[in-house]
Amino acid sequence: MKETTPTAMPPCFDKWCHRFDDVFTHIAQKTGFRHYLGGLLGESERKNLTQMSKDAVGVTYHRLHHFLTAATWDAERLNERRLQVMQQCSQTKIRRGFTLIIDDSGHRKSGKSTAGVGRQYIGEIGKTENGVVLVTTHLYDGVKSLPLDVSLYQHASSLPQGKQSPEFIKKPELALKLVDKCLARGERPGIVLIDAGYGNNSNFLKQLEAKELRYIGGLAKNRKVLVPGTNSQEAKKIRLDELAESLEQEAFTAIELKVEKLRTVWVATLEVELSTMSGSKKVAIVMNAPTFAFATEVDYLLTNVTTEKATSEWIVTTYSQRNWVEVFYREAKGWLGLKEYQVRGDRSLYRHWILVFCAYSFIVWHQLTGGLRRRWANQPLETFNDALSAFKTAISYRFVRWLQENMDVFAAYKASLGFIWA
Repeated sequence: MKETTPTAMPPCFDKWCHRFDDVFTHIAQKTGFRHYLGGLLGESERKNLTQMSKDAVGVTYHRLHHFLTAATWDAERLNERRLQVMQQCSQTKIRRGFTLIIDDSGHRKSGKSTAGVGRQYIGEIGKTENGVVLVTTHLYDGVKSLPLDVSLYQHASSLPQGKQSPEFIKKPELALKLVDKCLARGERPGIVLIDAGYGNNSNFLKQLEAKELRYIGGLAKNRKVLVPGTNSQEAKKIRLDELAESLEQEAFTAIELKVEKLRTVWVATLEVELSTMSGSKKVAIVMNAPTFAFATEVDYLLTNVTTEKATSEWIVTTYSQRNWVEVFYREAKGWLGLKEYQVRGDRSLYRHWILVFCAYSFIVWHQLTGGLRRRWANQPLETFNDALSAFKTAISYRFVRWLQENMDVFAAYKASLGFIWA
C-alpha cells in the first residue's frame, strides 16, 4: 500500500532538503535526495530501495537506484554540509568540550559480493558471522547525540590480495583517519571514549596522545600493568584481573550510575605504567558487586587524565556516555535502515550511510528546535523516537489530505493491482 508521496511531505522536510541543494548538480539528484531521505523517514518498517519505491507515489526503483549508485554527487561534501547545518543553529551547534566516541558496528550480510563482507565478529549478535562492519565517530555534548563520520572496514577476505591489498586498513587506523577529520574541522573533543578493541592497541593510544587528546579506553583483563611498589617494595608487573582480585574491599567505592536505568557499581583506581607507553596512567577497575569474588561483570578502564579530576566517579560517569553510540546504532538500524541496503559497492554503501546520517540529523534538529512539537505533538518530544513518531504523524496526515484531493491516483493504483474501482 502506498503510504506517502513526495508532493505531500510536510513543509519542514523541504526546507531541510533545500539547505543541501547546492551539493547536487542536477534537479534529478535533488529529487533523488528528497525521495531517498523521505523513504528512510517514512512509515515502512523496511528501508531498502525496493520497499521505499513501492511505498511512495511517484518514486521509482530505477531512479532511486541510479541516485545511490551512479549519479555524480559527493557524499563527503554532503556529510560536511550536514554538520555545517547543525552548526548554524544555536540549539543544535556542537558544544565545546564534547565527548568523541569511537566505535564499530557490524551486521549480517550473506554472499561474497558486497564490499567489505567477510566472516568476522558481529557485535549485535555476539559471535562471528558473515557480515559487514563500519567504523564510526560519534559525539555527545550533554544535549545531543550525533554521528560524525563513518568508514567501511574492508575485511581481508573481501580483498583480492587479502591483508597484502593496499585497501586493507585495520580498524584503529580507520578510526584515526576519522579523528583527523574531526580535528580538521576545528572541533576538538574534551575526551575520547573507546572500547577494549581500541584501548588494547598501544600504538592507537600513542597516536591519540600525539594529537594531545585525552581518552578513557577499555582494557582486556589479561593486560599486564606495572604497579609502583610501596615503601621498600619493588614495582611489580601483574595482570589486571589478578590486580583486581588482590585488592581489599575497602579499596572500592560504591557509585550510582545512570545510563538507561539506575545501577550501582564499585570502583577502585590506581596509578600504573604500561611497558609499551611512557608516563603513568590511571586504571579504574569497575565491578557490579562489592568484591571481586561475587562480581559477574568486571571492566578495566585506562585514562591518560591523571590529575585530581580523574576520580572514580568522573571516570565511570564519563565513560558511561559511550552508551550514546549504542543508542544511535539501535535507532539508526531499527528506524532508519542503516543496515538495509540493496547495493554492493563501497561508494554506494558509504552514500547510504551518509544519507542515514542526514535523516538522523533531520530528526535531532527538529527535536531540539521544537518545530515538530508546535504542530504535530501535544507533549514534549524528549527522545529520538518521540520526534520521529511526530514526523511520521505529519507524513500520514498530509498524505490522507493529498489522497482526498487526488482520488484518481488512488483509483489507478487499485486498478494496477487488479481490483475494480468505480
